[in-house]
Amino acid sequence: MAENSTSVNGTGYAQGVPCWVDAQLADVEAGKRFYGELFGWTFEEAYGSTVWALLDGDRVATLSRKTDGRMPTVWTVFFATPDVAALGRRIREAGGQVVTAPVEIGPDLGTAALVTDPEGAVFGLWQAGEHPGFGRRHETGTFGWAELYARDVEVANGFYGELFHDALFGPDAEPDFGRAAVGDVFSAMMPPHFVVHFQVADCREVLETVNRLGGRVQVAPFETSYGTVAVVTDDQGASFALLERATAPEA
Repeated sequence: MAENSTSVNGTGYAQGVPCWVDAQLADVEAGKRFYGELFGWTFEEAYGSTVWALLDGDRVATLSRKTDGRMPTVWTVFFATPDVAALGRRIREAGGQVVTAPVEIGPDLGTAALVTDPEGAVFGLWQAGEHPGFGRRHETGTFGWAELYARDVEVANGFYGELFHDALFGPDAEPDFGRAAVGDVFSAMMPPHFVVHFQVADCREVLETVNRLGGRVQVAPFETSYGTVAVVTDDQGASFALLERATAPEA
């Protein structure tokens, strides 16, 4: 069943909810082969050098070609907002930065920006137009969670709690976003960053497919409050996580 992504204003997900993920890759065709076999995705042209990733015909992600080889090969999570520019100003006032100013993604799909938190972790903002966000989530082969690995979790909690209070703590909150110390999972020297999690039925089984497709395991499976997680990279070096939930959350 397709995800119901209608917010209170009818334009997409409510502010602060992870609503989209995008991979910046050097070779989109190679990305289509890797993720198509890994998650059962199909693909169709979107805009420019970007393709929609589809599961059973519903949009679940985009794969985009890097316009500059110096850019990182990375998955980025986007948080919904009704006003990208206003939220960008709040982020700067709270100690973050706007990396890429709001830009319309066309035709009429929405407006996107890239920003950082005070520790430098990069994430995206999405103001929906015709594209509200995930057509499916919380299912095998779709987005399941975003985890921020921060140097100071209390600083992160304060920053994101102020920006996205209702999505994280409101009476109707269904958080898809956690915070943890970077040293809990990675080297303590690694910069703060987000890890996009894709839901799978069997984490260890999917790891075998990752290896066969030319990816590698960064962090072996470990237990969290939201399920069993392993961190991997694709065959171009983009990191993401596999999430096996004991019980899938209601959409």
